[in-house]
Amino acid sequence: MSIINSSFSRSSRNIWGKIYALFSVHQIVGISALCFALAVSIPPAVSQSQSVNINTASPELLSEGLSGVGLAKAYRIVEHRESFGPFETIDELIEVKGIGDSIIARNRDRIVLE
Repeated sequence: MSIINSSFSRSSRNIWGKIYALFSVHQIVGISALCFALAVSIPPAVSQSQSVNINTASPELLSEGLSGVGLAKAYRIVEHRESFGPFETIDELIEVKGIGDSIIARNRDRIVLE
């Protein structure tokens, strides 16, 4: 058994020795950090460039499709729509608590009224 262990540890040391010979620890850490940064910066699977009909969309769809709109604001949009009827203009969203001019401007090209 000691023969197997000694040959395994010797071969694994050789492999790691070759890796360390090719790359310094700083390079390995740098490459790892770059891979992590790239993975974090990849856009989400649900593209926010899709159009969202604010008169028919569910709160989940509103929060996924509109920038700056979380579930709480999305539920307020739906409540406003149910209380006062469908939105006739995009600018009527300003009447919903938490929705300001900047959110409307950011999402104007995504919002559809039907």
